[in-house]
Amino acid sequence: MIGEMLYSGAMLMASPEVLLLTFLGVILGLVIGALPGLGPLMGVVLLLPVALYVEPLAGLGLLIAVFVGGSCGGAISAILLRIPGTPIAAATLFDGYPMAQKGRAADALGLAICASSIGGLFGGLLLILFAPLLVAFATRFGPPELTLLGVLGLLSIAVVSREATTKGLLAGMLGMLIATIGTDELSTGYRFTFDSYQMLNGFHIVSIVVGLFAVSEMAWQLIGRDKITGEIPKPVRPGLRSLKLIAGHIPNLLRSSTIGTFFGTLPGAGGDISAFTSYAVAKAVAKPEEGYGDGAEGGVVATEAANNATCGGALIPTLSLGIPGDATTAVLMGALLILGLFPGPALFADRPEVVGGIFLVYILANLFLLVLGFLLVPVFVRLLRLPKSSLIPTILVLCAIGTFALQSSVFDLWVMFGFGLLGILLRAADYPLAPVVIGTILGPIVENNFRRSMLISRDGLWIFTDRPISMVLLVLCIAIVAIAVFVGLRGKALKAAAERA
Repeated sequence: MIGEMLYSGAMLMASPEVLLLTFLGVILGLVIGALPGLGPLMGVVLLLPVALYVEPLAGLGLLIAVFVGGSCGGAISAILLRIPGTPIAAATLFDGYPMAQKGRAADALGLAICASSIGGLFGGLLLILFAPLLVAFATRFGPPELTLLGVLGLLSIAVVSREATTKGLLAGMLGMLIATIGTDELSTGYRFTFDSYQMLNGFHIVSIVVGLFAVSEMAWQLIGRDKITGEIPKPVRPGLRSLKLIAGHIPNLLRSSTIGTFFGTLPGAGGDISAFTSYAVAKAVAKPEEGYGDGAEGGVVATEAANNATCGGALIPTLSLGIPGDATTAVLMGALLILGLFPGPALFADRPEVVGGIFLVYILANLFLLVLGFLLVPVFVRLLRLPKSSLIPTILVLCAIGTFALQSSVFDLWVMFGFGLLGILLRAADYPLAPVVIGTILGPIVENNFRRSMLISRDGLWIFTDRPISMVLLVLCIAIVAIAVFVGLRGKALKAAAERA
């Protein structure tokens, strides 16, 4: 099955359009990742409208390549400027910047690029092996199981994220409420449309995502500094010596890639958690003379291998179960839905060539990352000089053009700016944004399958305990809530004890 899927996917991937957009996606991802304040999520959001106007696999290849390149690009500014371009590159500061200070900037960048590429390939291998196996299990799912699976995804996103549990849950519920606007799928009734024909189909997911993340992020950036301050290092170019250096860190590379893939499969965990965890494990097993925190090569390898392996891990539940692994894969899932490709067992059964193409495009993006990272680092260093006063208006114009081009609708622009304002308010109140998007995507899945479960049930809610798989999922949901409550109470107790002390 996997062989046939990959063969049919290779036929699609051989298209010049797919290859070109994947190539360009890695370049754009590296640029966006290297510029502080942006990141892979922002890149995928900005290019989402573009991806909807090309052949499906070419568009998905563009977005996945931006995801891969952006996850690595943050290491460039982290190593050279001590400013992580993305949150997932924060752990790279510990040893990457000290290496640069010792005159080994080229080695540090080379190790980061090699580790990111190899970690991404490792995650891709596990994606190819485990996603079909998970789908084979998911074919047993009916409406009750899909309902609880959606609830599990919502709870996991809200609880595993670093923000406060209550705020995460509330943000997810807000997303579910937003998803109810429009025409009810089962009864064809109108909900919260306020007699406006423009709201009969609800809000377009692209308008929501672009406004919530891109517009609010640009507004947030305006509050900060005008440009990156401090001395910009001279352009450096990693050499083939980096391949020799990383060969001495194979155990660390494999261990960190495994950790990154594992955390990627956990909805909401993200690359930043996996990077810090991998660094902590690598430091714990390292010898004292390796000097972790003072420019250790292993520290750069551990963090960068983990955060790119997370990309492959996050795609496993996204493609096989329809549960986004993180905010970026939530946007990718939105792109799939817009293109008429529904993640889950149906996608593997009905469009195996697309699934195989996605697998191979992800592998290809990581190979491009290795080559382009070495060639273009000097260019990315020069881009770090760009002032925000030029960057922010350009991004906002691109957001407006891309959103308007979707349906040639001015209403979509108003929706985009409305959700931009909502994003600003949520940021100001310290509410996470990712659960809002997850709730918007998973909300209809939970609602429609819950109602179908009630229609086929003879014993009301007991249908969720009568079936073995749904019972297991229900127990997992309860366990997540219990753990969240315990952690919250324990945190309050520790804080109170600290205040008394």
